[in-house]
Amino acid sequence: MVTAHQKAAILVEALPYIKKFYGKIIVIKYGGHAMVNCELKRAVMTDVILMKLVGMHPVLVHGGGPEITQMLRRVGKQSTFVNGLRVTDRETMEIVEMVLVGKINKEIVALINSLGGQAIGLCGKDANLLRARKKMTEVDIGFVGEVVCVNPTLIMNVIRDGYIPVIAPIGLGPEGESYNINADHVAGHLAVALGADKLVILTDVEGITVEREGERSVLSTLRLSEVPALVGQKQIAGGMLPKVECCANAIRGGVRRAHILDGRVPHAILLEIFTDEGIGTMVVEG
Repeated sequence: MVTAHQKAAILVEALPYIKKFYGKIIVIKYGGHAMVNCELKRAVMTDVILMKLVGMHPVLVHGGGPEITQMLRRVGKQSTFVNGLRVTDRETMEIVEMVLVGKINKEIVALINSLGGQAIGLCGKDANLLRARKKMTEVDIGFVGEVVCVNPTLIMNVIRDGYIPVIAPIGLGPEGESYNINADHVAGHLAVALGADKLVILTDVEGITVEREGERSVLSTLRLSEVPALVGQKQIAGGMLPKVECCANAIRGGVRRAHILDGRVPHAILLEIFTDEGIGTMVVEG
């Protein structure tokens, strides 16, 4: 049981970090197991609300792949993937947008509001927030897009009015069409456009792990100069590769630090931001 003295010590440890990040924008990519476990959902939203109450400006970007797959099954459509990207025809895109914008986004907003926060749900089509184009690959994968440009004005206005923006990764194409965009990449582009101090990516692993002397361990810090060698050694591979690429692009774009955290750990965001030790892997320029 935590004593009153221990609680006081925790608050004292958090104080310099509250001061350091007061008024700073922190973009959080919310995904993985933390989106399906009720206890973890509440923990993440509580973290986000606390950050807002102590003067930080969290911006939440969410995915929703498993729920999209589930909904497609319900309507009799099989999900097909090419290099990890969902093949998205026009009918699938309608379902993707319905699930991400109409269901998941509003559920997150409702949970934040029910826990005492004030959130507003948005997608990239609102006020030209995310302009997108078709992602070109060897095989046509349909309405899968990539970010062309970000118009941060709407989000900045929402932040100034005291709200927490919750953003679904749907972009607006040149002809008004919708594009499904990887949520990690959306978070990275938003972090750069908003001048964020931090980018936080919640995953289902402890962080970036490397093998040394036959054992794998988590890297507490990863410098950009170390990335090419680790990729060449296949220490960074698979699903972690695009996340590291996203973090690297954000750092090069002016974001001071990026973090890859284990979203299965309750209050992982607070542990990283408000404690001396932190958790997961921090990506920095040098």
